Amino acid sequence: MLIYVIVAIIAYAIGSISFSVIISRKMAGFDVREKGSGNAGSTNMLRSVGKKAALLTLVCDILKGVIAIFIAIIVGKINSEVNGAILVQIAAFFVVVGHTFPIFFEFRGGKGVATSLGVILLVNWKIGLICLVFALILMILTRMVSLGSISAAILFPVLTVFIDECYIVEGNYIIFGIIMAIFIAYNHRSNIKRLLNGTENKISFKKTEK
Repeated sequence: MLIYVIVAIIAYAIGSISFSVIISRKMAGFDVREKGSGNAGSTNMLRSVGKKAALLTLVCDILKGVIAIFIAIIVGKINSEVNGAILVQIAAFFVVVGHTFPIFFEFRGGKGVATSLGVILLVNWKIGLICLVFALILMILTRMVSLGSISAAILFPVLTVFIDECYIVEGNYIIFGIIMAIFIAYNHRSNIKRLLNGTENKISFKKTEK
C-alpha cells in the first residue's frame, strides 16, 4: 500500500509543475491565469501569450504525464509484489490531478487535457492515437478545443472496452478510463454549459490581450 501512496504523491508533485505559469511569466512577464479564460493551459497560452509559448506548454504538459507513467513502471519492475497496472493508473490519475490542482501554484491549474494525452499515449499508444486524431478532427471542424477534448475523454473508456492489446502494462483499464473521462468532463463543466448554450469560444491563432 505504501508504494501506491508514494507513487501517487510523486505523480501529483510532477503534475503540480505548472509550465504555463512559469513560461508566461518568463516570456510575457505576467501570469497566464490572470489573462483570457484564466486557465493555466495551452489554449489560454495561445490566446494570451502566443503560438511559441502555447506549443512549449503543450509539450511540457504532455511530458509530465509520460514521466509519471515511466516512474510507475520502473517502481513496478523494482517491486514485483505490486500490481503494475494499478500503479500505472494511480500515477496517471494523480499527475492529472496535480496539473488541475497544483500545490506549488495555489491549486489553480489547467484542465488536464495535454497531460492526459501524454498518459493515454503511453498507457496504450493505439487508443491514444485514435483519441488524438478524433479530437483534432473535431477541433478543426468546429474550432472548439473543448469539444474535441471532452469528446476524446469520453471516447477513451469506450475504446478500452474493445481494445485489449498494446497496453504498456497489461491490466483492466475500463474503470480507470471512466474515472478519467468524468474528471476531464468535470474540469470542462463551464465549457459544457457554454456548448449547450451555443456560446462556447472558438480557437483563434491571433494573440490577444484580455
